[in-house]
Amino acid sequence: MENYRKKIEEREHSWLAPYAMKSGESLGRTHEEPEHPYRSKYQRDKDRIVYSTAFRRLEYKTQVFVNHEGDYYRTRLTHTLEVAQIARTLARALCLNEDLVEAIALAHDLGHTPFGHAGEEALGELMNEHGGFDHNSHGLRVVDLLEERYHAFKGLNLTHEVRRGIIKHSTPFDEKRTKGVDIPGPWLLEIQIVDIADEIAYDNHDLDDGLKSGLLLENSLSGIELWDEAVNYVNSICKTSDTEIKRFQIIRHLINIQVSDVINSTLERINLFKIKSLKDLDSLKERMVNFSAEMKQKRIPLRNVLINKLYKHSRVARMSYKAVKFLKDLFQVYLNNPELLPPNALERINEKGKHQTICDYIAGMTDRYALDQYKKLFVPYERV
Repeated sequence: MENYRKKIEEREHSWLAPYAMKSGESLGRTHEEPEHPYRSKYQRDKDRIVYSTAFRRLEYKTQVFVNHEGDYYRTRLTHTLEVAQIARTLARALCLNEDLVEAIALAHDLGHTPFGHAGEEALGELMNEHGGFDHNSHGLRVVDLLEERYHAFKGLNLTHEVRRGIIKHSTPFDEKRTKGVDIPGPWLLEIQIVDIADEIAYDNHDLDDGLKSGLLLENSLSGIELWDEAVNYVNSICKTSDTEIKRFQIIRHLINIQVSDVINSTLERINLFKIKSLKDLDSLKERMVNFSAEMKQKRIPLRNVLINKLYKHSRVARMSYKAVKFLKDLFQVYLNNPELLPPNALERINEKGKHQTICDYIAGMTDRYALDQYKKLFVPYERV
């Protein structure tokens, strides 16, 4: 068979920007493997992530609303796919490596716990004196150790660049809890793209879900410049009284405004900082892939509405409170009675210790599975 991978690598050199990360220049994998004849390194990474157990579990992990709240709200899986779509759009417009960007985007939430940030808060507190917990570091554990798909090594054996994208993923909503976990290397623009795509996706899609749920009301957004701009544009082109269609078009336009701003402002910064090669990224201390100063200011009022009216809404707060209790109670039961753990988790206690083993097990749970385990352990008449 002709080596099409080489052609892909050649095409990357002719098409991608000089400061883009090319698959042929990857620092490789922890465990050496033969190259694939017609897929690049980052294509293989993307496929390995999609076929992983952790990726499938995202379908039943909370974004804002717990899965049983309704069938049409975002989950971690649909959010991840939406981040990947926005990230690919940005990568193509900026002539960066789409395969690398998509692989990082698909993996960026693999380390999330059940019940979203409330679950991460609970495990962070429980693991405070045992190495800490944050979803980036745990995501790296997932792809390096916890996924078991190959006979020759543990984990998915992803490339250096994708693993670095997982550990370096950062948005204003993230809070680092663990120390000392790092993978050295340049601050690739492909990594930065996933950060900004995540911001755009969760802001606008949480806004959409909040409005759909009725927890957010449109009149609470009236007077916010960015929202009014999108509403006025949609009203000028969309002559329908269907509120669902109008809301979809407003969210769509909000995303388009922000993606366009990122593309234009990023190209301006690349020119301003004279970024002409990967080497120019080595000492980079400022984000190249970012919103303009004007857009940053426009986004603040919308984020404030999400924080104060949606994330702090009593319904969301009640579920977060229950989630913290569920996970803390489960953790304590397993800590006191490790024999209740499934055999594959129990086997790891001697190597990893009780706290880390229990943390890995609970972090991998879906919302539904965590609720089922809670009922089996704490509800007397529940079948075990």
